[in-house]
Amino acid sequence: MNFLKRITIATSIAAASFCGYAYGQDFQWKEAQSNGYTYKYVTNDPTSARYYTLKNGLTVILSPTKKDPRIQTFIATKAGSKTDPADHTGLAHYLEHMLFKGTDKFGSKDWAKEKPLLDQIDGLYEKYNSTKDEAKRKEIYKEIDKVSGEAAKYAIANEYDKMMSGMGADGTNAFTSYEQTVYTEDIPANVTDKFLAVQAERFRQPVLRLFHTELEAVYEEKNRGLDNDGRKVFEAMFAAMFPNNNYGKQTTIGTIEHLKNPSLKAIREYFDNYYVPNNMGIIMSGDFDPDEMIAKIDKDFSYMKNKTVPEYKPGQESPITAPITKEVFGPNPENVMIGFRFPGATTKDARMLNFIGSLLTNGQAGLIDLDLVKKQKLLSAYAFPYVLKDYSALLLQGNPTEGQSLDEVKTLLLQEIDKLRKGEFSDDLIQSIVNNEKKNIIQKYEKYNSRAESLMDEFTSEVDHKTQLEYIEEISKLTKKDIMDFASRYLKDNNYVAVYKRKGEDKNIVKVDKPTITPVSVNRDDQSPFLKKITEMPENPISPVWLNFDKDIAKSKVKSVDVLSVKNTDNELFRLYYYFDSGKYNNKMLPLAAEYLQYLGTKNKSSEAISKEFYKLASSFDVSAGNEETYVTLEGLNENFDKTAALFEDLIKNCQADQSALDSYKIRLKKARANAKQNKGNHHERIEKLRSIWCSKSV
Repeated sequence: MNFLKRITIATSIAAASFCGYAYGQDFQWKEAQSNGYTYKYVTNDPTSARYYTLKNGLTVILSPTKKDPRIQTFIATKAGSKTDPADHTGLAHYLEHMLFKGTDKFGSKDWAKEKPLLDQIDGLYEKYNSTKDEAKRKEIYKEIDKVSGEAAKYAIANEYDKMMSGMGADGTNAFTSYEQTVYTEDIPANVTDKFLAVQAERFRQPVLRLFHTELEAVYEEKNRGLDNDGRKVFEAMFAAMFPNNNYGKQTTIGTIEHLKNPSLKAIREYFDNYYVPNNMGIIMSGDFDPDEMIAKIDKDFSYMKNKTVPEYKPGQESPITAPITKEVFGPNPENVMIGFRFPGATTKDARMLNFIGSLLTNGQAGLIDLDLVKKQKLLSAYAFPYVLKDYSALLLQGNPTEGQSLDEVKTLLLQEIDKLRKGEFSDDLIQSIVNNEKKNIIQKYEKYNSRAESLMDEFTSEVDHKTQLEYIEEISKLTKKDIMDFASRYLKDNNYVAVYKRKGEDKNIVKVDKPTITPVSVNRDDQSPFLKKITEMPENPISPVWLNFDKDIAKSKVKSVDVLSVKNTDNELFRLYYYFDSGKYNNKMLPLAAEYLQYLGTKNKSSEAISKEFYKLASSFDVSAGNEETYVTLEGLNENFDKTAALFEDLIKNCQADQSALDSYKIRLKKARANAKQNKGNHHERIEKLRSIWCSKSV
């Protein structure tokens, strides 16, 4: 790297005091009172979360942190595609879309004139759904189209979005999955009164306006899904793995038949059944006083009435006693996915599944990482624990390199499972995973948004927060025999589903035939009185905290190298950055060299040994070469800072060229580039993006 002209080192090093997670502590549920409200909390909880249950049954989880002047909010309903009526699949997702359309107070310029037209549309849809004669159905749809156009004249488009953007909100969105529908906002800390006023109104009595045109968006989403090879693989996997449970029997977007016959009456019934306070939660993490926040939430949401939620009976699955094989065809490059079934989220076995996932894939020293990725036996491969409330799954996916068959890919993946059963992994890998899980939890809880997301997932999956905090202690007691016994019980050589994604034409695709929809004119520039009221609500100004570069950043030099450092007083993590003001414009080989580095060892250590050592230290490095700049990032536990820096510097100074690794890298690089050209949409289907496959996001 002698062509790199200047280097700056920046560090964020933990202080001696530690404000984050520490295992070995005593976690206990306690009860307390403050400001007239009773709440539960867990002792020694790094999230400082308070759990309230309001008189109407609404769950409120508040996790204050002053680091950023913002608040991540989730309003979650414990209902999703698995609770869709069997004759109206996709309904929860429809409803999610419609909850952005307003109520009788916002989204309309004249509710008195709009309402009769919307009532007429309701009746027309019910008539349309009960009519079998296609000619008559077309006539009814023409009438729906006509009346929808008239109703749209009174609608104000995107008024919800206007209110949220006016507050400075980020990430206005929602998603629907199997057992949750979640509405998300990231708001400035000084607009909570406005935010709560809008949300309380939003869920009071939503109006299904502009439903006609929103159908077109849902139809298009369904048609895109039919072209998405990753989605098709995932749906085929769950259909085979869960033939009796709604995970496999129903999809989030729904069937074509049900999409073509929507019922506004059924959607309202779904809202009335599941959007009730005893089935919902408000989760917030950020810069606020929890005593003040709970009083505000109670005031704005006390109108909600407690109601019995329909009983959900999960379908029970029989054991898989012989491999089940399915095929999916599409234009994208080939791959294979293997799935094993496990118990649901609240069980100890589901927590063990997460540990097994880390044994197989952790990005550095898992069995698949070292045996298949580091040795470049496959183009890519990974394992992913997919934990849900009724059941869970371990999914493995592999992409062939040049000349490999999918059967060879499957064999390589199953060989790694066999190593778990036989105990063919190093004894110190267990402790390494414990150390890394400790680091991962600290990272998850240090940011207000990821903290809120974790608490929200626990709520919708009904996972106990105390149990989650005890996870590190639980896995630290595991032995190799425990893992072997678990793998032998759940990961057999005959109880899996394999889905082959083959390249070719999918002859089974039947797309949604979108009816003729006349474009409607909406009143984008109009404002409802409710919007004006929200806009006029006062906001307390946020006082900026300015960084003093002379006092807040320590500056020094090591020979000619500038060293900048800031003490991390939040937790026991460090981050170290090497900055070079040279990139691929200076040397076009630099990005390739940066990636090639991960396959190299030194004279005394193999590449696999180096990866294991980094993982054992709960540390990692990343080299990123841009056009004009190159960054090297090291991060991990502060207690291992010196060892991590020394390990990386030894690698960068003493790495040894490896012709075999280079040849394999070239083959894989060519294959990856060829795949990118074939891949419809030009994106890599990775298991880390599963939420985009099984969650349908709106807005």
